[in-house]
Amino acid sequence: MLSKNAVTVLERRYLKKDADGKPTEKPDDLFKRVAQAIAQADKEYDLDADVKQTQDIFYEMMSSLKFMPNSPTLMNAGRPLGQLSACFVLPIADSMEDIFDAVKNAALIHKSGGGTGFSFSRLRGAGSSVNSTGGVASGPVSFMKVFNSATEAVKQGGTRRGANMGILRVDHPDIIDFIQCKKNTTEITNFNISVGITEEFMKAVNEKREYSLIDPHSKKEVKKLYAPEVFDLIVTMAWTNGEPGIVFLDRINRDNPVPKLGEVESTNPCGEQPLLPYESCNLGSINLDALMVKKGGEYELDYDEFRKTIKNAVHFLDNVIAVNNYPLKEIRDMTLSTRKIGLGLMGFADILYKLKIPYNSSEAIEVAEKVMKFLRDTAREESCELAKQRGTFPTYDESIFKSQGLVQRNATVTTIAPTGTISIICGASSGIEPIFGLSYIRNVMDNDELLETHPYFEQVMKERGLYSKELMSKIAKEGTIAHMEEIPQDIRDVFVTAHDITPDSHVRMQAAFQKYTDNAVSKTVNFPREATKEDVRKVYELAYDLGLKGVTIYRDGSRDAQVLNIGKVNKAEGDAKAQAVSKETAGVVGVSPRQRPEVTQGITQKVKIGCGNLYITVNYDENGICEVFTNLGRAGGCPSQSEATSRLISTALRSGMDVESVVEQLRGIRCHSTLRKGGDVKVLSCPDAIGRVLQTVAQMQGEKVAPLVMQDEEAQHDDTKCPECGKQLEFEGG
Repeated sequence: MLSKNAVTVLERRYLKKDADGKPTEKPDDLFKRVAQAIAQADKEYDLDADVKQTQDIFYEMMSSLKFMPNSPTLMNAGRPLGQLSACFVLPIADSMEDIFDAVKNAALIHKSGGGTGFSFSRLRGAGSSVNSTGGVASGPVSFMKVFNSATEAVKQGGTRRGANMGILRVDHPDIIDFIQCKKNTTEITNFNISVGITEEFMKAVNEKREYSLIDPHSKKEVKKLYAPEVFDLIVTMAWTNGEPGIVFLDRINRDNPVPKLGEVESTNPCGEQPLLPYESCNLGSINLDALMVKKGGEYELDYDEFRKTIKNAVHFLDNVIAVNNYPLKEIRDMTLSTRKIGLGLMGFADILYKLKIPYNSSEAIEVAEKVMKFLRDTAREESCELAKQRGTFPTYDESIFKSQGLVQRNATVTTIAPTGTISIICGASSGIEPIFGLSYIRNVMDNDELLETHPYFEQVMKERGLYSKELMSKIAKEGTIAHMEEIPQDIRDVFVTAHDITPDSHVRMQAAFQKYTDNAVSKTVNFPREATKEDVRKVYELAYDLGLKGVTIYRDGSRDAQVLNIGKVNKAEGDAKAQAVSKETAGVVGVSPRQRPEVTQGITQKVKIGCGNLYITVNYDENGICEVFTNLGRAGGCPSQSEATSRLISTALRSGMDVESVVEQLRGIRCHSTLRKGGDVKVLSCPDAIGRVLQTVAQMQGEKVAPLVMQDEEAQHDDTKCPECGKQLEFEGG
């Protein structure tokens, strides 16, 4: 039942391996390993429990691809690491000791395979006085960069790269810097960021007035900002490159099941799991497509099998909490006190195709609400049954359920996660997202191109006598069949893709699922490239009006994922330039740098770095910048490294490389000796200093060099491929 892609992903990331990196188990062994490990928890509550029967149930549920737990559970259950949770939120208090404790704890979590969420809202603003040292605070954004660097250094259990969520309240003094902190998409790369929106702020936006910024240390107002302008900045940055997202903090805390334990400050990296400080959550998703049956020639969802799978999945996830090897005692204590689980869905777009219902229709909204209500109600039923057998969660008496008379084993039961690789394993569409493409070209070794098509779409096209490789290739290039007249209208109406769905429809679908979701819903609102900032604004406002807990948007082509780019304006121009370059270099093995001119002119600038002064000379002639020299003062430093950097830059520029591309590679590189100096040192490292001077000279010559990232109108279509399956990467769930 597993596809080739599924087997590839399992072999690369999930299966046990020997010292040489060769898998020592098969996919079926993995499902048995996980089922056996998770079933053992039954003994904690009943010494006579039939663990073998539970193990068989769990194995069947996974091997039939009806249910799949989050990645850490698949990777680590029944293995020495034993860390099974996907999501953690760590508190960051306003002291150096607490900040670096959080860095250490995050590293331990990343090493174990989890992702972390942080609120930086307790940290005092940049420039605030620090009484203990007599100095000034550097602010939340600077510490985010410390966390980002630590994450970069830790490879998660050898299988996953660390991911973080950074949240700052909209009333924090540094909110403007935070909103713009990812202007340069090469910085803070291990974070998704979201602004924590309050009801007071939204009220100020609607009333077109100022609102207060509050010092988190003194709790006093330090400044006022005009709310509509701040909202405009959030919209502009999201339009530019998809960040920041927004989370509605007051709304999240309104639904906090145990408010006496504290406020929810942050979420996990994908925005769908709000958690208290030190809480973790264990996620799993039911594959709706695996529950479809055909009756009388038409597909329908098998609700009896759906009910059984939900109950078994809740049992599974509650067991995960019991057998989990938590990375920190504080996390274990907090997680066991609320026993939160997050059961969700995948394959929603797949079943809509089989039900012949367009994703962007009122009928699809009705299906979403019906399916999610059934999931939530059944999950709560099972949580109630488990509570009768095993007891309620320890803080139940302090929860909202006590007053409601609702007996529960778990403080939350439902979450809509993005599913990522587990949807590849199950051969299902991701979470509740629409299908990104019906047909696509996958690049494999030796530059061979492999045409792949959505299996049900291919089946329908063959049944109707319409299938051909030529047509599938055309669809792969178009990205949509909406305007392809050679395909019948009834097929075009049903088989819509992300390209065909309006942002308004995306938000309304998210709201339909949120209505019956305890936690939150991971969903990306996709915009076409030509969308305006006003379009983004309307989506944010609609998300607020419809009761969402947060929203993430992505405008097609708004991020440049390539390291070097030939084109500047659009793909067509880029292709034209690439063709021109290829003609110039036809038959040439490599590009050779032009000779250094006899006479040049330029500037020399002194820059203070961590180990003294760096003198940077940038020379140019009538053809542009052609060489860079560096010289260190008497204090020492790394002269050989700086000389090597300068020589390579000079060679690259005389070979025709764009100055902007060089600057982009140099800016943002960090050096510990420079960072330790702080104060009047305005650069991050020697390469960063060289990049800054190059940028200055280029601008003096009238060249357009972006500050740190390509300008909005210059952004290109993303062309990054997944390193595991070769598909084009899709921006989903942050």
